[in-house]
Amino acid sequence: MRQIALLFICIAVLSCKKKTKKEAETVVAENPNIILLVGDDQGYPYFGFMGADYVQTPNMDALAASGTLFTEGYVPQNHCRPSLQTLMTGTLPIDYEQEVNQMVIDTLNSQRIPYQDSDQWAIGFKHHAMKYFQTLPRILAKEGYKSFQGGKWWEFNYQNGGFDEGMTKGWKEEDKGKNDWFLQFMGGDGRQLARATMQPVYDFIDKYNEQPFFIWFAPELPHYPFDAPDKYYNIYKDEDMTESAKRYYANCTWFDDGVGELVRYLKEKNEFDNTLFVYVNDNGWEQEPHQEFRHDSLRWHNGGDKGKLSVYDQSFRTPIIFSWKDKIKAGAKSKALMHSADIPATILDYIDVEVPENYFGRSYKELIEDTNKVDRNIIVGKATQMRSEDDMMGMKIEAYWARTNDWFFQWNLTTETIGLFDMKTDPGNDNNLAEANPEKVKEFQNKIEAWKLERSK
Repeated sequence: MRQIALLFICIAVLSCKKKTKKEAETVVAENPNIILLVGDDQGYPYFGFMGADYVQTPNMDALAASGTLFTEGYVPQNHCRPSLQTLMTGTLPIDYEQEVNQMVIDTLNSQRIPYQDSDQWAIGFKHHAMKYFQTLPRILAKEGYKSFQGGKWWEFNYQNGGFDEGMTKGWKEEDKGKNDWFLQFMGGDGRQLARATMQPVYDFIDKYNEQPFFIWFAPELPHYPFDAPDKYYNIYKDEDMTESAKRYYANCTWFDDGVGELVRYLKEKNEFDNTLFVYVNDNGWEQEPHQEFRHDSLRWHNGGDKGKLSVYDQSFRTPIIFSWKDKIKAGAKSKALMHSADIPATILDYIDVEVPENYFGRSYKELIEDTNKVDRNIIVGKATQMRSEDDMMGMKIEAYWARTNDWFFQWNLTTETIGLFDMKTDPGNDNNLAEANPEKVKEFQNKIEAWKLERSK
C-alpha cells in the first residue's frame, strides 16, 4: 500500500510540473503583440482626435477612439534622440546621460586609453552605449518576444537596442565626411519606413506570426522634408491655409496612412485582435494653418518658435494612446498627466513583467482601467538645446520646465528668463504671468531644485 501511495504521489507531482509548464506556455502564447507607434516632429494639436478638423488623420482618429487617450502626455526633451532613448530604457535623459558618462569614466580607467585619444574614443562609445542597457526589446525577449526596429533610430544599429531584426544597419567611420552622413546617423535605411516601403515590417510579421512580437514603428514623419506624394498634398491644395501648413499637414496624413496600412496588414494576418498599440510623439511642433515658414529656413525645418527646440509647453506635449481590442475600453479619455517614461513600464505591466528598479516611469495600467484616477501632480524636465538663429541644430542651454494641471513653468538659466503660463486659459503660452506671481515662481523653482537633487543621487 505504501508503494502504491508513493506511486500516486509521484504521478501527482509530475502532473503538477507538466501543468505548470503548459500554463507557462499558454501565458507566452496569449501575450499580445506590441506595436509602439512614434510620431516624428508631430505637434499635439494636429490630429482630428485632438480637435483639428483641418488635418486629415482618419486612422489615428480610429486608433484613439478604439482605446484610451491621454491628452496631457509629455516627453522629457524638446528634440528626438533623448526622448527615444527614454522609450527604450524607461529612464530620463539626465539619468541615461549620467549612466553613460560613468561607463565612459570606468572604461577609460580600466583600459588605460591614452589621454590624447580619450575624447574621440568617448564619442564612439556613446554611439553604442545603448547595448549596455536593459532595453524594452531585451526584457521582452525573456518573455518569448521577437522584436523589429523600423524608422528613426540614432543608436548606430538595431542590434544596440536589442532588436532581433531591423532596418538601421549602422555606418562606417569614413561616412562621416559625406553629405548624407547625418541622415545615416539618424537612422539610415530605417528612414525609408512608410516613406518608401512597408515591406520589411510585413516580412517580419510573416516570419514571427507564431509567437508574440514587438515592433518599433517610428517613420520619419511628419518630419522634414515636407515632400508628401500628391495624393496627400491634394487633400489640402485648395484649402484656405498657408503653403507650409499644407505641406506639413500632408506629411501628417502620410504618417497616418502608414499606420492604416500596418493595421490593415495585421487584420489580414489575423494578428490585429491580439495586438497592444501604443502611440506617442518624440517631441512637439508648431504649424498653425495661418503660419508661413517656407521662406524662413530655420522655421521651415523646425516649425514655429513655440514647438520643437523651444522651452514652451508645445515642445514637450504629446497625446498618448493605448489600444487593445476587447482588453482596453474604447473611447476613453484621461486628462491625467502622463510621462512618456511611463510607457515601457505600462507595457511590461500588461504582460505581467516586473518593472525594473532603475525605471523612472511607472505603470499607468490602473489609470487606463479607470480614467478618473490621477497619478502625477507635476512633471519636471530639463532642456539642453533651444532654437538659435546662428545654428540650425540649436544652441546648448541649461533650462528646466514643469507642468501641473493648471500651470506650465519654464526656467532658462542660460538666457536668464522665466515664464509662467496658465494652461486653463492660455495653452499656447502667449501671456507670461511670472512677474505677477512671484510666490508661484518660487514654488516651481523649489520643486525643480528638489528634482535636480533627486537626480544627482
